[in-house]
Amino acid sequence: MTIDIPTPLLGGLSPQAFMRRHWQKKPLLIRQALPGAEPALDRTALFALAATEGVESRLIEQRDGRWSLRHGPFSRRQLPPLSRPGWTLLVQGVDLHAQAAHRLLSRFRFASDVRLDDVMISYATDGGGVGPHIDSYDVFLLQLTGRRRWRVGRTKQPVLVPDVPLKILANFEPEHEWTLEAGDMLYLPPGWAHDGAADGECLTASIGFRAPTRDEVGLQVLQRMLDGVDDDQGAGTRYRDASQAATDRPARIPECLAEFAADAVRRLVDAPHSLHCALGEWLSEPKPQTWFEPVDGLPGRCAVVLDARTRMLYDDHHVFINGESFVASGRDATLVRRLADQRTLAAGAVSKLGVQAWELLQSWGAQGWLHAADAD
Repeated sequence: MTIDIPTPLLGGLSPQAFMRRHWQKKPLLIRQALPGAEPALDRTALFALAATEGVESRLIEQRDGRWSLRHGPFSRRQLPPLSRPGWTLLVQGVDLHAQAAHRLLSRFRFASDVRLDDVMISYATDGGGVGPHIDSYDVFLLQLTGRRRWRVGRTKQPVLVPDVPLKILANFEPEHEWTLEAGDMLYLPPGWAHDGAADGECLTASIGFRAPTRDEVGLQVLQRMLDGVDDDQGAGTRYRDASQAATDRPARIPECLAEFAADAVRRLVDAPHSLHCALGEWLSEPKPQTWFEPVDGLPGRCAVVLDARTRMLYDDHHVFINGESFVASGRDATLVRRLADQRTLAAGAVSKLGVQAWELLQSWGAQGWLHAADAD
């Protein structure tokens, strides 16, 4: 995608203009963002996916004014009849299981890959929805089939309905109301309350984005940095108190030990190389319950494509793939970063890789992280 060219996907805005005007700022209704696009999954395939172990799915139903929530997997018999109104089946991570959903997610790579999360697809019977709620992340809501009515508004001090298994707003006051048909899409920034109700049977795709908290980032990065420290980096330096005088308050923590602890933390966070490695490894971790199928490797220096489940990132000095980091420099680094950006690398570019970089690609292929392009 060329980021400075207008696109129907964003209502005639270029990705640059969209990010400047709307991203994390205000909603955008886009009529016929993807007219005639292939559905990521039809109803039958979605139900089959919801019955699969390791796939996150939820069943939400509203009957007689009461909400219920159940977690999958669900056999077809465990789902309500299609004739019953007011129920919704939500399936997460569909992009990991259906190529059409993976291609849909790839359309939104004008935002950084570290922000892209997954494609969730919901099936709803007439009136089905999850109630008015607020998401803490950006989301694009794409209507795949049927119609859904969306009500959207800002809620400064959200109050939740008590004794309900869902985070449903009790004080929702919509400011806008739109009915989306197949191909229409709605972008919502974090913090905008919204309520979607199916108008008849429908399928809706939610393209969600990662928004970790500061504490989550800090804990994950520090833990990885600690795991990566060895004695050669001073990790084995022990606390010493040769000048400690005798004390008549033995329960008091010595100030010099607090200073020793503060110095230990500073040494961790003041190591930018380790910090960047830890951050990249964490951000490139595959989603939970993701597995790859080992194969014999690549048949030769052919064009390659990343597996849909692979997460690959880079910074100025490293390449990160599925939670592992590699130092990268020179022409090899340029070519491998191209693979990360484009998720494919032509045979001509693969042939230019040095011996070590080619062996690395072969090992990734053997682990199922990438494949020969003609075999994908």
